[in-house]
Amino acid sequence: MAVVIDLLNNDPRKKDGAARHPEKAHRPDQEVMRKPDWIRVKAPGSPQYAATRAIVKEHKLVTVCEEAGCPNIGECWEKKHATFMIMGDTCTRACAFCNVKTGKPNALDAHEPENVADSVAKLGLSHVVITSVDRDDLDDGGAEHFARTIRALRERSPQTTIEILTPDFLRKPGALEIVVAARPDVFNHNLETVPSNYLTVRPGARYFHSVRLLQRVKELDPTIFTKSGIMVGLGEERNEVLQLMDDLRSADVDFLTIGQYLQPTRKHHRVVDFITPDEFKSYETLAMAKGFLLVSSTPLTRSSHHAGEDFARLKAARLAKLSA
Repeated sequence: MAVVIDLLNNDPRKKDGAARHPEKAHRPDQEVMRKPDWIRVKAPGSPQYAATRAIVKEHKLVTVCEEAGCPNIGECWEKKHATFMIMGDTCTRACAFCNVKTGKPNALDAHEPENVADSVAKLGLSHVVITSVDRDDLDDGGAEHFARTIRALRERSPQTTIEILTPDFLRKPGALEIVVAARPDVFNHNLETVPSNYLTVRPGARYFHSVRLLQRVKELDPTIFTKSGIMVGLGEERNEVLQLMDDLRSADVDFLTIGQYLQPTRKHHRVVDFITPDEFKSYETLAMAKGFLLVSSTPLTRSSHHAGEDFARLKAARLAKLSA
């Protein structure tokens, strides 16, 4: 069983009347395009889904699966896979694609690392993914909190492999080094889109800083697998996606995920186009030819989808490469 853990300080399902995306409230409504047949998924509702939901409720966890409206929630929760966050439910960034709440976050919960470790131990997880909101308000961007969570997991569940999906730690000197020193098995940081879209899609980030962050992980510890993901359908050109692949390979990134962007609300960035399954397959073929150890490229690919299975495939691919 693999779960991506995001333990929240406050339950966002409690309605307090505050706007979820105050920075988007005055934006003009965007057209919501009708989804093609290959995007449609079965509505969740199986007994296994209900059992996972009960576990989430019992441990007072809040899932990114729910918060982001992930289309894979039915499939993943049926397999007892879920996605959670640390450091609160409120992000200091306001990316145009993201459905996570934005605003002023609460103080960090000092007991959260141990609470995460306790939950993982009780659930008996073999692979866990830890992600977070952006915490630009903190001096280290939350790096020490990530490291404490990793250490707590190692102590309670030494056989569990750990994948982290981090913010970019922009303008936080020394933060990355703190996280890498805690030695996660997989370090994931998503580029999200091509550089020409950053001003409109990911305005708080810097493309080449994110590429350099991933490169620096490998310089600090070459044994850590690195991973990054993008969304397509945001108006990017094919040649831009191919250049992005080259940029990631120059940073020695091992694993690339590519999925279709889906618009959360009319106030979010619009879907410019839906990429066909054949086009996704073409991206996968090209990315593998460029030297990635693993590529997941489908309309419904998400960064932490099938994380446990993919970790096993990553290890096998590295061994095959070393023995070639």
